[in-house]
Amino acid sequence: MDIFSYFRDKGIDTVNPTYYRQIEIWRSWYNSNVKKFHKYKVYRGNGASVNCLRHSLGMAKKVCEDMADLLLNERVTITIADQTTDAFVKGVLEANTWEELGNEFQEWKSALGTVAYVVYIKDATVDEAGNMTGGSVGINYVEAAHIYPTSWQNKVITECIFTFPKTYKRKKYVHFQYHRIEDVPGENRKQYVIENTVVENTSGSGRELTPDQWEEIPAFSGLAERIETGSDQPLFIIDRLNMVNNADDDTTNPMGVSLFANAIDIIRKIDLEYDSYANEFSLGRKRIFVAPEFLSNTNGSPVFDPNDSVFYELPEDYFKNAESKEAIREINMELRIEEHSKAINDDLNWLSFKCGFGTDRYKFEAGSVKTATEVISENSDMYRSLTKHELVLNRVLIQLIQTIIRAGISIGIPGLQENTDVTIQFDDSIIEDKVTERQNDRQDVAMGAMGLAEYRAKWYGETPEQAQQNLPEQFNDTGVIQ
Repeated sequence: MDIFSYFRDKGIDTVNPTYYRQIEIWRSWYNSNVKKFHKYKVYRGNGASVNCLRHSLGMAKKVCEDMADLLLNERVTITIADQTTDAFVKGVLEANTWEELGNEFQEWKSALGTVAYVVYIKDATVDEAGNMTGGSVGINYVEAAHIYPTSWQNKVITECIFTFPKTYKRKKYVHFQYHRIEDVPGENRKQYVIENTVVENTSGSGRELTPDQWEEIPAFSGLAERIETGSDQPLFIIDRLNMVNNADDDTTNPMGVSLFANAIDIIRKIDLEYDSYANEFSLGRKRIFVAPEFLSNTNGSPVFDPNDSVFYELPEDYFKNAESKEAIREINMELRIEEHSKAINDDLNWLSFKCGFGTDRYKFEAGSVKTATEVISENSDMYRSLTKHELVLNRVLIQLIQTIIRAGISIGIPGLQENTDVTIQFDDSIIEDKVTERQNDRQDVAMGAMGLAEYRAKWYGETPEQAQQNLPEQFNDTGVIQ
């Protein structure tokens, strides 16, 4: 179905369709499967051609993997001041496989520019007064191709449609989940409502199902047509790279841009060079040309192994027509390994620079790409790029946690505090200057110039209150032994 035809029929405005075609271009480079590039034809003369598959280093995916691993890895800590709330939130994250999918969707964010986390409540019961009890909090992870903003201001998306494709009995369906804000009748306030629609994926704008019809499909059974949240805070969080989106002429477009969007020409060149490098070994392998008269013994048995591809049989009557009378000629092609390696390494440096990693992040060696593992300086391009993206991710993670807390409060989880302090401690283990800074802080603690609680709060990702509580009993609040 054409989703944009469906939106037009419904009178819904969203981001220009050309932007979503750009997303699919980024996806094709991420998958190393670009039409008319990774699959191509080579003309062999006489009107004949052969289909070829281009070798790829897969660098579009590699830079996305590396950015995801730097932004959200096992060393990133989330600290919530209230212990009851902390335990609840971390339980929700664990139940929704955050440790795996969180990193995976950071990679999708790097590849396609935008992802979203949609918090929802499942298996809850609602009484006559509209109060929810029981149930649990879930998270839907959504990548860019299924995010359709309908209202935004200063790049902040306030209303949005998320699509969830499903298949049942070989028929394809799309679940449209529309989060929009509206006035509460008779009250001077607003609330978010969620409107659900299921459309069968047919030609044109599809065939919209009634609630009774989608109730018969297991994937949509129990899906409410309309949900009033009672809150003016959204249940979705949009996460994007902290980069200007220059993929769309509309500068107000609130969606993000791929990490490698402005380096596609370099990725294309790298794959051309690597394909040539790989073919160098295939096309330049050793050949031994043998006259047909010397391929068999007098008894008809073969002289050479017929399965050995190094031997090439010359045409019949070769000696009669050839100037050379050599029965066997060995050909050793010259391999241009050094030239190929230098060209690939030069472009890997350009790619690393364009994607915010600085230079010398990647090195082509012994036929594969190696990644630099040394620590970096706070003055490096990579550090500045990483901290810039962490500004957005810090806000996103705090919003996600606050949304989970509100959802927990709405289903009656006792003891949750919505306004408790949340601290995100990102991984700084690769930053050279942090090692020196931490050592200096230890010396300050030892000489009494810095409190131990202050040190713990800074380096252990704890709130000041938690740091104070976690001090050994023999220390006072200044870190001095009592």
